[in-house]
Amino acid sequence: MSLSWDDENRPIDLHVHTTASDGDTSPAACVDEAKRLGLAAIGITDHDTVAGNAEAEARGREVGVEVVPGVEVSVQHERLTVHILGYFPEPGVAELEAVLAALREHREERNPRILRRLAEVGCPVTPDELAAEAAGGVAGRPHIAAVMIRKGYVGNLQEAFDRYLAKGAAAYVERGKPAPDLGIRALLAARAVPVLAHPAALGARSESDAEALVAALKEMGLRGIEAYYHAYSPGQVAACLGLARRHGLLVTGGTDYHGSRKPEVQMGRGSGGTHVPYRVLAELKKARERL
Repeated sequence: MSLSWDDENRPIDLHVHTTASDGDTSPAACVDEAKRLGLAAIGITDHDTVAGNAEAEARGREVGVEVVPGVEVSVQHERLTVHILGYFPEPGVAELEAVLAALREHREERNPRILRRLAEVGCPVTPDELAAEAAGGVAGRPHIAAVMIRKGYVGNLQEAFDRYLAKGAAAYVERGKPAPDLGIRALLAARAVPVLAHPAALGARSESDAEALVAALKEMGLRGIEAYYHAYSPGQVAACLGLARRHGLLVTGGTDYHGSRKPEVQMGRGSGGTHVPYRVLAELKKARERL
């Protein structure tokens, strides 16, 4: 049921994944879900691809939901894998396309190695099964986990990652990722606003490490922090807002929606029923105008 909100506080979700990467809901269906839930806008932020943006934008125009085109780029900063969200990328910019193509290639090179390790531990998944699960999207570990669940090797996604697919687990294989400056530079070349995704979930050893990371990324061109996230406690939100304030960065927010692959995550709704207000998107648009 749609709710009545004033313009600044209309609910939005700026972190949504579709079947173009590792979500299980098509770009158009994600927009339909946003409409059903009364969201004013969603951001399409698939991993390493912008392939879902056009379909979502077209559907958004049809049903009256604002769609923010985006992408999520994985980079490596020392021991940490860092995810950078890029909002409003211009299509066809060679520098960004090259980075995204390299990331997809790294995924494709890693997948057969993961499948070999799974076979060695008695959980065989074939390349054809993985390709069918990905259905033309960017195949990755969530797709492998989905096949494992269907074949009865594990009961759910969390078990698949904990036992086999997460870092340090039985079938984990590291993949190549660009340095943060390369990823951020490529986003800026496409006039995309680079935002640090879910900073409280990066695994920084201490608050000082997180502070140093944000400072370093800002030097490289970072423009914002995802301060609102579906799993954040009020204390984590406050810590992220503090990081943004101290470093002069804008704030964004979203749920990291993946459809039924993350059944605990509902689009547009964070911990305790909180939502991200439209004024966050208004500030993001201003940042885009300044690029």
